Amino acid sequence: MVYAASKHTLKVFQKLVELLPANERAKPQVILLAGGVTPFRNDTDREMVFRQESNFFYMTGCTVPSSYYLAAYQTGTSFSQTPSMELFIPEVSLADLMWSVPPPTLEAAAEIHDVTHIDHPPALPEAIKTLIKAFPEALFHTLPRGSPLFPELSQEYTDLVVSSENKELAISDLYLLPALHQARLIKDDEEIELIRHANQISSRAHETVMRVLGKAVKGAIERGAGAGVDRPLLPGEWLIEKEAEAEAIFVASCRREGSVHQAYLPIVAAANRASTLHYCCNDREFSWGPVNPHDHKNRNEFAHGGEKKLSPQVLLIDAGCEWNCYASDITRTMPVGNGGKFTPEAKGIYELVLEMQRLSFDILRPGIHWDAVHLLCHRILVKGFQRLGIFKSDETSSTAPAAGSREHDEETILASGISAAFFPHGLGHSLGMDVHDAPSASKPLMNKTIGKGLTLGHESFYTYLRLRLPLEKGMVVTVEPGIYFSPHLIAPVRDSKHINQDVLKRYESVGGVRIEDVVLITNDGYENLTTVRSEVDWVEGVCSGEL
Repeated sequence: MVYAASKHTLKVFQKLVELLPANERAKPQVILLAGGVTPFRNDTDREMVFRQESNFFYMTGCTVPSSYYLAAYQTGTSFSQTPSMELFIPEVSLADLMWSVPPPTLEAAAEIHDVTHIDHPPALPEAIKTLIKAFPEALFHTLPRGSPLFPELSQEYTDLVVSSENKELAISDLYLLPALHQARLIKDDEEIELIRHANQISSRAHETVMRVLGKAVKGAIERGAGAGVDRPLLPGEWLIEKEAEAEAIFVASCRREGSVHQAYLPIVAAANRASTLHYCCNDREFSWGPVNPHDHKNRNEFAHGGEKKLSPQVLLIDAGCEWNCYASDITRTMPVGNGGKFTPEAKGIYELVLEMQRLSFDILRPGIHWDAVHLLCHRILVKGFQRLGIFKSDETSSTAPAAGSREHDEETILASGISAAFFPHGLGHSLGMDVHDAPSASKPLMNKTIGKGLTLGHESFYTYLRLRLPLEKGMVVTVEPGIYFSPHLIAPVRDSKHINQDVLKRYESVGGVRIEDVVLITNDGYENLTTVRSEVDWVEGVCSGEL
């Protein structure tokens, strides 16, 4: 299937014109973009795996390094329906053929790219000059120049505009990026299918990790003769005893299904490390134990081949692959040790996070403001912590409240902001070509109102929220509530009068729980694009080897 570059280019031009001052909108508009270049390992000539810059791919569908794009549009002319779109890809060289994969020929590229003309980069200056002659009042647009976030656009090309004799010409890097982000915020059917496929691959990879854990619990992973001594372990003999091993199995599952890139560095955190939101060291062994009363005698059983027993803990995996430059983003938290079952404390927190997500799903629809969904999660957390006894309530307080007292009621605790210490991040974000997609459009400087009379809760709830908009049909967003027991985040609120310290201590060893799915906003609700399940019975059944 040919990527719909012409449709995306037209959409970007339309958004661009909307953003321009009124006196600039009738002018010809020209977009000039540089694609990404092949990265190299520091101080070597060894290429790293190339991934095209997202904005360039959105407008071109081109994954060839060192390419350029030149497109022209004008309202009220034929160019307003069919913009001129010229793609410039490198010519095949002998070095390409010898050392790496060469770019396609012009003839081959013409068959797989939805553009009006394809040539090599040496033809780009003349193409720019031709547009200048045809559109002497054109406004040229680039991504922010001089920014390390975007491929460098050589001054050789921008100078052709700046030094032109046409005094009406201008070049701007103010409007293109916002226009691209606004265009990318709402996905079309082809983009949704790419995101769906990425999530299907990643869902299977998450389940693969769980099932390998479950096989180990059942003792179904057996090592053949000579394994680990005379020969390396084969995949069917791998145990997961370290975070890195869980990551390796996840990535291997994605690669064997054809996904080249992960959408972000996988987060694979066991035990209390699950309280670090973007933990990506993935270099620690699972916790072993238990420590028995007389272990201070240091019998050193592990060193003599004694059996290691996993301590009950959670394993949080936040990972998702890409498919054709479109992302997935899934988090599952699973039990390790304890026969593949959650401890009572971990199960209580897991069920509460699942409730936060489920009730968020119930209100998703076009028009609802994301702030309101996020606030709902904090409200559910407060109620849940009161049920578990972590937060006090007026009904269960050891000191009888005065008549009509609201010392520990839900609204008072919510207004205090202490729930942000346990749920510090945002409920979710836009997802598309980037895992945190279209940031300037997702979180505008001026947050659109969520309606009069709605209690906003504490300002700290929104500090790290990446999406601050009413939902629209065609948005793809993550819904990822979490609860964490980070000593650093808890420290400022530990002395709060609303917290039952003895109960909190019982739960702190859980570390953290996050459950994350990717959903599409539809006409009247949502569609969950994530297929790996998250119900307690299913997760425990798979991780214990019973399912």
